[in-house]
Amino acid sequence: MSAARDLKRKLAEKPLTHIIGAHNPLSARLAEQAGFDGIWASGFELSAAYGVPDASLISMTQHLDMARAMAESVSIPVVADIDTGYGNAINVMHAVEKYEAAGMAAVVIEDKMFPKDTSLLAGGRQELVRVEEFQGKIEAAIAARRDPDFLVIARVEALIAGLGQDEARMRGEAYAAAGADAILIHSKSKTPDEIVTFVKNWSSPVPLVLVPTAYPQLTEDDIAELGKVKLVIYGNHAIRAAVTGMERVLQQIRKDRGIQNVDKEIVPVTRIFDLQGVPDMKAREKRYLR
Repeated sequence: MSAARDLKRKLAEKPLTHIIGAHNPLSARLAEQAGFDGIWASGFELSAAYGVPDASLISMTQHLDMARAMAESVSIPVVADIDTGYGNAINVMHAVEKYEAAGMAAVVIEDKMFPKDTSLLAGGRQELVRVEEFQGKIEAAIAARRDPDFLVIARVEALIAGLGQDEARMRGEAYAAAGADAILIHSKSKTPDEIVTFVKNWSSPVPLVLVPTAYPQLTEDDIAELGKVKLVIYGNHAIRAAVTGMERVLQQIRKDRGIQNVDKEIVPVTRIFDLQGVPDMKAREKRYLR
């Protein structure tokens, strides 16, 4: 089963599918082992891993290469966060062709202007493109895909931009009419009220996608009860967890002037060997090296 068909099946059969952000094959493997349905090839996480702002600074090639590496390292679907599509509708077509060929199950394209600011940045530039322009991008993405199971998800940033419910709903309906397979509605509100209102007023049969980063109190049970949401994305928790763990351990090493204490608290090297696939490599060596 292709990754695209696997994701499409999960969305059709499960009450709620859950995926989580990753920024390299190691974090993707940890997510798979934790039991997530898929991986979010996060532009934010990869930008952070490179040490640059999530502001359209990393190239498509950088993101595509890492997304491909993650897809090759796990058996669960990978959904690519391609921001604004790296340009106009023609750029979107090129991107879709490349990401589909790289093994992605879906792409998510947002309706902001290039270059973008990350959505949750206080005081960030949240400028949206014209509705008609973004409809053209969605239609171009659909025309470019070869596998009909490959999903094109339109991300609505109207609530992020402070434009209100009517604008957000109008844009979502317009993108659904353009053929989007799902609508990701995003919010930076610290409570889920804004999102719950949008979901309750959503009348299109096209399913919704949520990213509850700003309102973590909305659980999967709560989301499932809303009835119109089929996918939840945990957008940046792997990179935040990595920073949390590394800061603590590195500071402890300097405090202790050595590794004598932290060595007992962190995973052993053998755990890293397992994640690298060393046991499988050694088994192959035993069979084939002569």
